Amino acid sequence: MDTYQLRRAIYYYHMKVQETNDPYYWFYLADTQVRAGLTKEARQSIDKALSFPKPFPSRQRLLEIQAKLHSALPRENNPNTSIAASKRGDIDGDGIIDNVLLTGNKAPDSPFWRNITLFIQNGKTNHSQEITLKNNAGYNPTLFLGDFTGNKVNDILVVIDTGGSGGAIYAYVFSHINGQMNQIFNSDTFNKNFMYGVTYQDQYKVSVINQKQREKYVVDLTIKGKNYLNDIYNDNGVLKGPIEGWVNPLSGLYPVDFNRDGTYELESYQRIAGRYNADSLGFVLNVLKWNGQVFRPERKNVAIFGGEI
Repeated sequence: MDTYQLRRAIYYYHMKVQETNDPYYWFYLADTQVRAGLTKEARQSIDKALSFPKPFPSRQRLLEIQAKLHSALPRENNPNTSIAASKRGDIDGDGIIDNVLLTGNKAPDSPFWRNITLFIQNGKTNHSQEITLKNNAGYNPTLFLGDFTGNKVNDILVVIDTGGSGGAIYAYVFSHINGQMNQIFNSDTFNKNFMYGVTYQDQYKVSVINQKQREKYVVDLTIKGKNYLNDIYNDNGVLKGPIEGWVNPLSGLYPVDFNRDGTYELESYQRIAGRYNADSLGFVLNVLKWNGQVFRPERKNVAIFGGEI
């Protein structure tokens, strides 16, 4: 249809819904408004169509259209904004599906995103909430919805790659608590609490110690091979000189339902570096579980690489 025909059709369906208030005509009014580029008006018509006990053509079809219309809202507010990721789920416990988006500015010739923002659209009220992330620039921004707190309501996990040589990420978890969205995890706080000292020792060993968490691990270096060991040890296994390594900031954060009870834990990865960043000795792994106030380590491990026999 051309513009004139679309206007005539919109006028026609407007008259029909006023006469009959039939969900059939509300659907076709919304469909015509979409084709005419009237996104805001189409959202209102879809909301009306969904209010009927037996919506036309089906509730699922209307919800799919509603999700596409809501995803267009950030672009309406800022034409330079693109959607980096989107998910749908009930995040406030009212039983109605909400729309969750990550938006930002991405150059056409680069995978780098700037001004990454969490955008939440309430499925019941259509109210939109923007949450600014402290670290809002990076690569491959992703979303995950799942219950981390055990209240049977979806929480929001945001992960962004920093692009640094250590493979570090920015990560956030948001949860609807006491009627509002709260940040209950962020990678900056995690990195402060999970700092490790890495010290090479005699007899081909490396100690990995976190004083704050009161944990210690010992890594066997013999798997690194003779050439590696001969560079830093003499013939009787004594270090030729002191060597300090380090543990990188958070480089992986994964939702895992270890207990298969519907509540996810967070499994964190931090790479252990030896003499230089590419000299990987293994990973520090922590399984973090929500205790009602914060995420606390439930399991602590170090994973090492295997060597040739």
